[in-house]
Amino acid sequence: MRNIVVFSGSSHPTLVDQICARLGVSPGQVKLTKFANRETNVEIGDSVRNKDVFIIQSGCGAVNDNLMELLIMLAACKTASAHRITAVIPCFPYARQPDAPYKKNGMPLSRVPRDVFFGYTGSSTPFSLPVTPAVTPLQTPSLDRADRKNPFDKMFDSTNESNSDIESAATSPTLSPAAGIHGNGSGFVPTLSTLRSEGAGNHSDLVKKGLLAPRGIRPQPNPLTAQAGTPAILTNGVAAGGQTCVTSDQVNPQKAGYKHWVARSGTLIANLLVTAGADHIITMDLHDPQFQGFFDIPVDNLYGQPLMVKYIRERIPNWEDAVVVSPDAGGAKRATVIADKLGMEFALIHKERRQVQAPHKPDMMLVGDVTGKTCILVDDIADTSFTITKAAKVLQQNGAKKIYAIITHAIMSGDAINRIQNSCIDQVIVSNSIPQEEHLQNCPKMKVFNVAPIFAEAIRRIHNGESVSMLFEVMDLI
Repeated sequence: MRNIVVFSGSSHPTLVDQICARLGVSPGQVKLTKFANRETNVEIGDSVRNKDVFIIQSGCGAVNDNLMELLIMLAACKTASAHRITAVIPCFPYARQPDAPYKKNGMPLSRVPRDVFFGYTGSSTPFSLPVTPAVTPLQTPSLDRADRKNPFDKMFDSTNESNSDIESAATSPTLSPAAGIHGNGSGFVPTLSTLRSEGAGNHSDLVKKGLLAPRGIRPQPNPLTAQAGTPAILTNGVAAGGQTCVTSDQVNPQKAGYKHWVARSGTLIANLLVTAGADHIITMDLHDPQFQGFFDIPVDNLYGQPLMVKYIRERIPNWEDAVVVSPDAGGAKRATVIADKLGMEFALIHKERRQVQAPHKPDMMLVGDVTGKTCILVDDIADTSFTITKAAKVLQQNGAKKIYAIITHAIMSGDAINRIQNSCIDQVIVSNSIPQEEHLQNCPKMKVFNVAPIFAEAIRRIHNGESVSMLFEVMDLI
């Protein structure tokens, strides 16, 4: 192949050697080092002027360092006048961002923690309540336990502690300064003319007696006699009409906090790669295929299903009677493609919240029949392996005879290997999009299928201007 240069990052040099061997080229010369302060240093040793450059770097290991290394290599080749630069990223980093928080050990939470306040706080926000007398129960629907629809609203907890906080705030004299301006507590604010007609004295005497507010200070009506149901718009702690309001910080200052948001980094990563100089992206099994929409350049998302189908046919005995299982609803389409290709049955593990006493605890239920059958779990990513091992336990409880798991990107963070080793999974088949040498030594259950052929063929077709979609029609010949 002419006018092509393939560079390897430091994340997965073994995969790069296998790809170059199939392409019949040698990896380009590049020196990757770290300075004393751990900054990345890149030195390109080959000429890339007017050449087709492919930089292979997987998003694994030290993800942030590898991503920065890739960006610097892209910028270096762009500066050196490369004709086209393609970033080959077998496992794309930051393509998977959770909608729910995770525990410190990586396990996803089934519900929001109790000590998290989900809402804005502070006296400058409109989220407030008018002070209510202690003798009158709170009428706000969200405070009523029976009518409360948002179980994660920590402002209005159903515990006695939170309710006592609200009631104490409602009766606190520090939160009801208007009560001290007129001592009758009737809510009637006397005017100067009315008091003078009653012989109470001039304005200064009335101020000393506490019957009138000083000049320039607007008197506030007694909140204890304020009309119920009047909407309160908070402005610097005072509602419309001068009514004092209770903010969330005043109700429960221990639980105050900023509203938690989940940062979405897809656009940022796409802009970084494009700005650094990438003209084309090649990756495999994006967790969300819609992630391609963040890019303004071509993105080829290769599929691992053809390699999985090939492995099932060649390595799993009696696969014709097996059942393909998706461990969650999100991977149903991925699993059905394999089931339809092989003419196998399909099952799905669904999370359903059925417990009335614990509505936030999901139950994993099986949709399909696996009694006495071999099950093949199919997933794209295994990080902490919680999902895949729990799914295997559900299959075992429903009478599965043998359980396989096929995973494209086996990250295996933390104690994921030990969790798989102690699970009821008989064999785990993963790709080498991420280095698996250490995992193979620690887990006898693990087997590896090679993705180098599909990446090598994709690079060859892109370099020669051929169709990449035709690649999957000749997958049996690879």
